[in-house]
Amino acid sequence: MRKFYMATILVILLLIVGGIALWKPTAPTTTLPVQKTEQPEHNEQNNSNADATNEEAANTDTENNTDNSTETLTDHLASMITESIQKAIGMFSSQETHVTAIGDSLTQGVGDETGLGGYVGILERTTNPEDSTYTVTFDNFGKRGNRSDQLLKRLEQEDIQASIADADIVLITIGANDVMQVVKQNITNLTIEPFNKARRDYRQRLNQIISKIITINSDVDVYLLGFYNPFEQYFDDVKELETIIADWNETLRQVTLKFDSTTFIPINDLFSASNEDLFADDHFHPNYRGYKRMADRVLEYTGQKR
Repeated sequence: MRKFYMATILVILLLIVGGIALWKPTAPTTTLPVQKTEQPEHNEQNNSNADATNEEAANTDTENNTDNSTETLTDHLASMITESIQKAIGMFSSQETHVTAIGDSLTQGVGDETGLGGYVGILERTTNPEDSTYTVTFDNFGKRGNRSDQLLKRLEQEDIQASIADADIVLITIGANDVMQVVKQNITNLTIEPFNKARRDYRQRLNQIISKIITINSDVDVYLLGFYNPFEQYFDDVKELETIIADWNETLRQVTLKFDSTTFIPINDLFSASNEDLFADDHFHPNYRGYKRMADRVLEYTGQKR
């Protein structure tokens, strides 16, 4: 019964995703300015009844102090993140930099209603302010529908190799279509095991992809963006989906640990339990706001490393 329940849910998911192949990004209706890093808003709380002597007032003060401590920690973390983003922007603005982005539809920017290139486009505009002395160049080799085996083959293309050879940074999104292939091939008898087997094969190809990139350019910094669960908003009670996402993200993280120049960038938390609309009309790809979160996360991690 449980297997049938999971298969039924994933049939619905497949129907949702099935529309993606026919979906085309709409023409941009607005032109957005160069994206500047937004400073987080901070809400200050004051302790109440600080001078009270009775037990009730003391308890109130203790609760307020706890709230203030929590808020101070949150503000501190937000400040650190903002500092990392600003550091990354400053780093990009102080030297000539070339970035190669490779992967699937997330790299291509599918779902960005502005038509301005998703998170890669946001990065390009953010790191090239009008007053910058230096230029950050981007090559975007994102291809909708790409799986890891297809990306591995595409690394043999001369234009991609030339871009990587000249790159200071390589950004990668790959694997979501590997997961969807498992769904399509096992839709009538869907269990966790086919995902585990596919993940082992994915790990091997991912090692080959990174090794190939480093062979082309041994000085490049490689960043692998993780997975998110686009279906949480509809099926947050289906724990198998969260397990699959967590397992594949862990595989990404473990692979990056094998290479000194490679970093895993988690993004699942950016889309999880958010009250903000972060998805395109296809309910699968991020919209502009979702891609903006991804771009900020990339800047945060590049700022920490460089």
